[in-house]
Amino acid sequence: MRDHQDFGAYLQARRALITPESAGLRGGGRRRVPGLRREELAQLAGISVEYYQRLEQGRAVHPSDEVLDALAEVLRLDAFEREHLHVLARPARRQRARAAAPAADGPEVRPELLRLLDHVTVPAMVLTDRMDVLALNPLARRLFVHGAAARPGAWNLAAFLFLAPAGREFYVEWESIAADTVGQLRAVAARHPDDAALEALITRLRAQSPAFRTLWARADVEVRTHGTKSFRHPAVGTLTFSYETLPLAGDERRRIVTLTPVPDGATEAALQLLATWAAEAPVPPAREALNA
Repeated sequence: MRDHQDFGAYLQARRALITPESAGLRGGGRRRVPGLRREELAQLAGISVEYYQRLEQGRAVHPSDEVLDALAEVLRLDAFEREHLHVLARPARRQRARAAAPAADGPEVRPELLRLLDHVTVPAMVLTDRMDVLALNPLARRLFVHGAAARPGAWNLAAFLFLAPAGREFYVEWESIAADTVGQLRAVAARHPDDAALEALITRLRAQSPAFRTLWARADVEVRTHGTKSFRHPAVGTLTFSYETLPLAGDERRRIVTLTPVPDGATEAALQLLATWAAEAPVPPAREALNA
C-alpha cells in the first residue's frame, strides 16, 4: 500500500504544477486547487476519470507502460522523472531492486579505497546516496572543515545544508544545491523505501527545515553527477570546483566525489594554501557545529 500511495502522491504533486493554459486548455472559472483538475489530466492522457482517480488514491495497481507514458507526457516529465514514475508504479520492481542492492548502512570503507583517496591530489570523498560522508581525503578535510572531525558516517551533507547555520553560508549557490539535494533524496527514497535511516533523515528535515519542506512538496527528482559548485571557506574565502560523481563498482549506494579547481587563479591559490595545512597543520576550527 505504501508503494501505491507514493505513486499517487507523486501524480498529485506533478499535476499541481501544470496549468490548463500550458496544457492547451482554457483556464476559465475559479479553481480550488492549483494546476490541472483530475478530469482534465485524464482527458489529456486518454484514460477514464475513474481510473485516474484510483491511480492517484493508490487503489489501482499495475498501470501499463502506455498509461504511464501518457501520464508522463501530460505532466511534462523529463527522462529521469519519467523513470521515477515507472519505479513508483512498479512495487515488484522496487522489491527486486531492494533485494539486489547492497545496503548503505555501516561506515566502513575498504582500506584500498582509503589509500586511493589519499593519492588523489584534489579534494575527494566517499558518500552514500543518503549523503552520509564516509571518508574524506586530507585536502577535503581542510575544505569541508565543519565536518572534518566527525567519525565516518556521522556527518550528513543534507542535514548540514538545511539545518546548520553554517551550511547556508558555506554553499554559495545554496538555493540550487538545496533543490538538487531534495530531488536526489526523493529519487533514492523511491528506490529504497525500506531504508529506515533515510526515512528518519527525511522526517527530521521536513520537521525542522521549512525550506526542505517546501522543496519536498514539489516532488521534483534530480540526480546530478557533475557540474560546478562554489564554497565559502571560513579561512580562505570562496573556492569554485568542477565536481564529478563516480559510482563504486559493486555498491550502487556509494560513490566517490572529486572536486577539481576551476582555472581562475584564486581557487588554485586557496587550494595550495589548504594543501599546506593538510601537510603541516591541524584542521582549523570551524565556526559552526556539524548538523545543528
